[in-house]
Amino acid sequence: MKTVVSEKGQITIPKPLRRRLGIRTGQVLEVREDHGRLVMSKSAGTHDAFDKLYGILKLGRPTDEVIAELRGTAKPR
Repeated sequence: MKTVVSEKGQITIPKPLRRRLGIRTGQVLEVREDHGRLVMSKSAGTHDAFDKLYGILKLGRPTDEVIAELRGTAKPR
């Protein structure tokens, strides 16, 4: 996968990688150089109480659909 560096030096991590690696908004990443390569990893010590629970619930349908059902605003199927 490829990404582009912006004028400010920012990059976007492709969504499939973020999902597979469990990288969420606000996640702190360590960035280092290793023999001419950039290496990023999740920063140790930045875990919150939800980190070990994130992603364990398999609903088989979009979260928005489940929330609408719980709120009673779901459209009939």
